[in-house]
Amino acid sequence: MGTQHLSAPVSGAGVIHANVTHTTCYTVVGNHLTQHEHLSLTAIGLAVHIQSLPAGSRIGVKCLAERFPEGEIRVAAALRELEAHGYLSRNRERLPSGRIVTRTVSYNNPGAVEPPEPDGDPEPDPDPDRDPKPDPDPDRDPEPDPDPDRDPEPDPDPDRDPEPDPEPSREPVRDETPAAPPTPAVELLLGLRRHDARFLLSERDVRHLAPAVDAWFARGAAPDAVRRTLLAGLPDTLKHPAGLLSHRLKNLLPPPLPAAPLVQGPPPIQICVTCEEVAFRAWEPGPCRDCEADAHAAVAA
Repeated sequence: MGTQHLSAPVSGAGVIHANVTHTTCYTVVGNHLTQHEHLSLTAIGLAVHIQSLPAGSRIGVKCLAERFPEGEIRVAAALRELEAHGYLSRNRERLPSGRIVTRTVSYNNPGAVEPPEPDGDPEPDPDPDRDPKPDPDPDRDPEPDPDPDRDPEPDPDPDRDPEPDPEPSREPVRDETPAAPPTPAVELLLGLRRHDARFLLSERDVRHLAPAVDAWFARGAAPDAVRRTLLAGLPDTLKHPAGLLSHRLKNLLPPPLPAAPLVQGPPPIQICVTCEEVAFRAWEPGPCRDCEADAHAAVAA
């Protein structure tokens, strides 16, 4: 078991680190990433997760959205942040077979290493998470088995590429189009954020709520009426907008419309069963008025 190092706090407030030196199953992450001033917390966490994965792991938007609860929209936004700050590069390439794939490269220290050759097949680095440049932060915990003689610049030896070439991702990482079809229910849910910015729903939420909106439409509710019901009397603090919509769609569902009365047309045309010459309208076959009057007169006589 590693030695535990407790750093005493300067004052009563603030975090206290209870650090244990890792010898297995660890990933070296630079403070330039974990304390980045311009990256969101989602992007920082996603970058750490990607750096901890083995080479060849699939990190498409759909794969990451299935792994984490943030949804495809937030995952795609975080990937764009990492790409903008140099921690990730995604290039689309055409294989000799004609198939287009996305080659994704993760950089644990942007600018300190050159991107791997796309056509090469380098041997895997025995420690792919090793930082090729010493961390400038003197307060960070000591790394296991540091090498004081290691050059801070990337090793020029081509047999020790610090980042092995990952296999091309089979998923289109830039596919941000909602998979849900553009039905009236989906359009209503996506349009709620135009009225209240807190209703920025994920694709998963839209797919889950759309059938409930369709149930309102099936009971004769107009889109404006459904929208007013969902947005009426909102609380000042809204932590779970999708949960609120699900509750209102389920508990405020209007009753079905009463069945419309059947509209009957005119009676069909009948031929007099007595004289077989006069045509008249009636629901059942029978004699015409003249033949019926003659029959009554004969009975009376």
